[in-house]
Amino acid sequence: MYVVTICVLISSLSFFAYAFSYFNEPHMKNEFKRFGLEKIGLTTILLEIAGALGLLVGLKFYFVLMISSLGLALLMFAGLIIRIKLRDSIWISLPAFFYMVLNTSIFLTSIKLMM
Repeated sequence: MYVVTICVLISSLSFFAYAFSYFNEPHMKNEFKRFGLEKIGLTTILLEIAGALGLLVGLKFYFVLMISSLGLALLMFAGLIIRIKLRDSIWISLPAFFYMVLNTSIFLTSIKLMM
């Protein structure tokens, strides 16, 4: 359980930091423009905030952990697909891949915890 807690903290704090930077650094909004997703940028950030909060709440309620980690994994999968379509380098795409794998592993672990 200790490893899951560390993974949840890494993921949730990272998503909170990303959301904070979206509101405070113009280049983050420019990334959504580059992706062709500026109309849903705020929605994406709000989903990330909800997922990060859900991960923390999920440490107490495993069903919430399962839903939140799955949602964030799917969000990062979509982000990875977009980066591949834009032909971003592996180095630039690596964070989306990392957080997809991290949240997928949290999701799989949460299923085991619920049993």
